This record gives sequence, C-alpha cells and structure tokens, in this order.
Amino acid sequence: MSFSIDRRAALAGMGGGLVAACTPLPPSRTVAPDSLDGLARRSGRRFGSAVAWGRPGADRGSFANPAYAAILERECSLLVPENELKWQWTRPSADRFDFAQFDEIAAYAKAGNFGLRGHTLFWFPQKWYPSWLARHDFGARPSFAAQLLTSHVQTVCRRYGNAIESYDVVNEAIEPATGQIRDTVISRTLGGEAAIDLMFQTARAEAPHAELVYNDYMSWERTGEDETHMRGVLKLLEGFRRRGIPVDALGIQSHIRLLKNQPVAAIVRESGGPWRRFVEEVVAMGYRIHLTEFDVNDKAAPDDVAVRDSMVADFAGAYLDLMLSFPAVRDVLAWGMVDRYSWLTDFDPRADKLVKRGTPYDSQFRPKPLRAAIARSLAAAPRAAS
Repeated sequence: MSFSIDRRAALAGMGGGLVAACTPLPPSRTVAPDSLDGLARRSGRRFGSAVAWGRPGADRGSFANPAYAAILERECSLLVPENELKWQWTRPSADRFDFAQFDEIAAYAKAGNFGLRGHTLFWFPQKWYPSWLARHDFGARPSFAAQLLTSHVQTVCRRYGNAIESYDVVNEAIEPATGQIRDTVISRTLGGEAAIDLMFQTARAEAPHAELVYNDYMSWERTGEDETHMRGVLKLLEGFRRRGIPVDALGIQSHIRLLKNQPVAAIVRESGGPWRRFVEEVVAMGYRIHLTEFDVNDKAAPDDVAVRDSMVADFAGAYLDLMLSFPAVRDVLAWGMVDRYSWLTDFDPRADKLVKRGTPYDSQFRPKPLRAAIARSLAAAPRAAS
C-alpha cells in the first residue's frame, strides 16, 4: 500500500489545481464557541450532521422535529441529507425525478445559513439501485446508460446551483472483498472506470464551484477485508490523478466499530499504524479528506450503559485524534446526532435489542460522553490546511 516518493509527488501535482479551485465555502452560521462546530472552527474545520426529511412534528431525525432541529442549530454549520438525494428517492423512473423531500431540506439549510453537502449523485452497489435500474437490460445500448448518468448529474447540479457546495459524486464503488470496482449493470455496460469518470467530469462541468468527493466506508479496525478495501480505494484514487479526473477529496465515512472481546486500547494499538499509512498515502496524492458519516457501532460492547458509553467515547476520541492530526482532514459530519434515530440500531441490531449509543446525544436528547470526546478532539486539533 505504498508509492514511491517521486510517484506520490507526481500524482499530487496532477491534482493540485483541482483541489485549490474547489475549497469549500466558509461557514456563515453563527454558533456558540463551545458548540461542536465552534470548537471545530478553532482549527479551521467545521462540524455537521446528516438530517432526514419528516413531516412537521414527526418523531424522526428531521429538521421538522423541533427537538432534533434545536441540536442541529446549536451544534452544526453543515448538513447532509441522510437519504433524500439518493436515486431511490429522487429517480422513481428513468424519465421522472422527484426532489420534493430534498427541496425541503435545502430550504431549511438556506434559511439557517447552513452549508449543504450533496449525498450522493450515484450510490454504486447495485442492491441500492432503484428497482427499474437494477432490472434494466441495456443490451447493446451503452449510450443509454451514459445518458442516464449524465442526465442525472446535470439535473441535480442545475437544480441546486450554488446551494450545494460539495458533492459525494460516487459512493462506495469498491468491493471490499476484492478491492475492485463493483460488478453492476452499470459497470458491465460502460466499464467501471468509465462510468465513474463520466460522473465526475459531468459534475465538474455542471458545478464548477463545488468540491467533488469520492466517498467510501473503509474502516480503521483490523478485519479480514479492510486491507483489501484500502488498497482498492488507493488504486482508484491513483487512477483519478493519472487520468486527470476532477476529484478533490476523499470522504471517509467513519462508521467505526468496536470489536468483540477486544479492549479499546488493543483495537486502537492494532489499527493505528496501518490506518495512518493509508491516510498518508491519500494525502500524498494531494487529496483533502472529510469524515462524512461518523458514528460508532457498539454492537460488541456490554449492555451496561455507563461501560458502553465509556468505551464508545474512548474509541471515538482515539480515532478523531488520529484523523485530526492530519491538516488535510477538514469537515467532520456525524451520521445523525441522536441515538433514537440512528440507522445502526435497525441495520445491525445488538443481540439484546438495546438501542445503540453511537451518536453524540441519547434518545432523550441529552449529551453523552461521546459528545464530550468529540469536543475534546476538536478543541485539541492542530490547524487544518487552508
């Protein structure tokens, strides 16, 4: 997982102009100095969160839920839709778009002077395609696949203009088990690299102001597929630089997870070296990094709340301290702020069926030790690169 110094320098040089041209917009929200965003700003960073659409008063992690919105407005200057800009929500058929839910999120962000990220222009795994796309037989018509991707990027970028400052153009293109671009109806029709390149090139043409991000979930804990996943992402990033594709940053989702029967200190000790080398490789190619979907999976932790919260806080603090030691690491976004709305509880449930405690606030909207750990890491972080 290493490049020669000369190769690194050459790759960084290929992308330097793109990165310089796409620095995120400065925050315009006024936040308290001791808020998570206020602490992040001390080092030239920002803190934000995912947000969902919801009907007024609905018990969801939505801007329309007053209790949840109060936390967003107190702690954050940057928002990202949890689902509402994905194809399953916006593209009910090949010839129809539906932006109603994301329009409301964008309007809320504008009214509150939040920065807004666009997640995502294309979620690569086929299991997340809308059913009409997953079933489509392109046959000998690769041009139609290219047209679908191009028109989607154009439509989104033109609709939202400067309201979206940063796009996760492609999400999760690498298969962790192989390190290769995922096999899908799109990659089989157009070729994996060609499809990805097309979307980034189209996004740059349509949204020249925006930062363009490749986003993926490789994680620092040592499991069987992590090394292969990291190598695959590095190969993809290297290819972007070699081909001159306009990619400005890597989004590291940061869904970090405790491991069964392993103390926090042991996980950190085992993970730190290989993960640091991976981040160094990314930075050496001239990419910025954002932590785009941060939370902590506590499935392997004991049921005792105090013990769980302590483990989660210690683990998260160690991860954030490592990541924020890199000046190239910029924005930090939580994938939700309140436990009761976290995707983790249903997606990967605990054996005891307890609500997972992997976000900064508990299900009663009270700050937890994780919130304090995030605050400490942000306050201690060295200055980010400009």
